[in-house]
Amino acid sequence: MELATAAAVALFVVSCKSKLAEAEKIDLSTAPSQQVNGMFAANSTNGDLTMRAEAPVMQRFETDTSTLELFPEGFAVYAYTADGLLETVITADKARHRADKRNKENESWQAFGNVVVRNVIKRERMETDTLYWNKEKNEIFTDCYVQMHSPSGFMQGYGMHSDDRARTAIIHRPFDSFGYTVQDTTVVVLDSVNFIGPFLRK
Repeated sequence: MELATAAAVALFVVSCKSKLAEAEKIDLSTAPSQQVNGMFAANSTNGDLTMRAEAPVMQRFETDTSTLELFPEGFAVYAYTADGLLETVITADKARHRADKRNKENESWQAFGNVVVRNVIKRERMETDTLYWNKEKNEIFTDCYVQMHSPSGFMQGYGMHSDDRARTAIIHRPFDSFGYTVQDTTVVVLDSVNFIGPFLRK
């Protein structure tokens, strides 16, 4: 009986040592200090919604000098006009946000993997692999390959720069782009003096 008890104690000690050895392998500095599932954040001005962000998962990592937020399962941002209309939608497979604790102006946003930027009002859509956002300058930009689809045509090239609402997007090095030409066959001429209705042009 005493032999069996001693064997059990020895087995327990070996088992505990094994688990302690596994625990010692874990690097706590690489573990997130916070994880949020189903993240939702909103910005407003004078009670009016200006922007909202959504992500299935957000992981936050803290050091003495900086904060890193990772969005490993996708990220989406929605921006609204002053009238409350949805204007811009940005989606990506992953995103990253880094902030400097010593200098709040020194922060960076990066979205990567199937990045799509849509200006809903202008009916324009841009597709690229990596996108950067300069929050201080309200700008988005990339050096990667870009496709832009709009009602007026199709553009592609390398490098893009725009305001962060995608109103003024410019492709830096375009190639093999084309435009659409729409001919309106319903042009009318109006008699401004004796107006009784539109007349079809002969």
